Amino acid sequence: MSEDVLLVENLPVSGSSPEGGVISLWTLNRPEKLNALNSESHEAIKQACSDAESDDDVRVVVIRGASPPTAPEGKRQKPAAFAAGADISEFVGKNSDDVRPFFENNAWERVWNLTKPTIAMVDGFALGGGAELALSCDLRVVSDRAKFGTPEINLGLIPGGGGTQRLCQILGYGKAMEMVLTGEMVGAEEALSLGLVNKVATPEDLEAVTMALAENIARKSPYTVKVAKRAVRAALDLPLSEGILAERSEFVALFDTDDKEIGVTAFLERSEAKWKGS
Repeated sequence: MSEDVLLVENLPVSGSSPEGGVISLWTLNRPEKLNALNSESHEAIKQACSDAESDDDVRVVVIRGASPPTAPEGKRQKPAAFAAGADISEFVGKNSDDVRPFFENNAWERVWNLTKPTIAMVDGFALGGGAELALSCDLRVVSDRAKFGTPEINLGLIPGGGGTQRLCQILGYGKAMEMVLTGEMVGAEEALSLGLVNKVATPEDLEAVTMALAENIARKSPYTVKVAKRAVRAALDLPLSEGILAERSEFVALFDTDDKEIGVTAFLERSEAKWKGS
């Protein structure tokens, strides 16, 4: 994995069980380009997904963008950005045959298909492919200066990393269509009211608020968290009646796990659950 475009740090979670749980913090690291996603970024994210999926110690993944460097005196300061879209320079002169393989094996779907919970920590711009990366995460915690947008329409394009579909699921048809057709941005408070994001914090408090949420989840049974994510995701793909059956099946099966007995006993004894992860 490239150390340049994506930095990965595994942060220990005190009180996690089984012991050794970590939050995997991924930092998109192209601040001079507002963390725009290029082909190297996609490869690094896909590798990080493979590593996190195979590592039982990883309980939660948090993705953020690197802060902009301090501008030299007399120069304009670059704004904060989670990821300000794709690296458009890679689109020049490309035809459909050139781009199809890339989009058929992209980082957005790899993040979406992780069985571990994922949180986007968004400070500043999340545009185009950057917005789609945030949408590929399960939860979004943002600063009050965050802005989401799908400006591809201004390039003669549409979102290609799942944006049209996930925006419609989260926002509904009308607002998703407005964002895609106009390319206009949505600010943090509107995003919160629309259900696009889960929490809004000041830029100074963003990391603390995000990590508190991640640590809360990381202390739960990792096996039960995986089942819970799978059950909620079923609602996106199944009719209600089938989704209820899928939930019931998952719920009943948990009665055969060690962690169900551990959790119920800890509740009745008013003690702390020490999960086995099975």
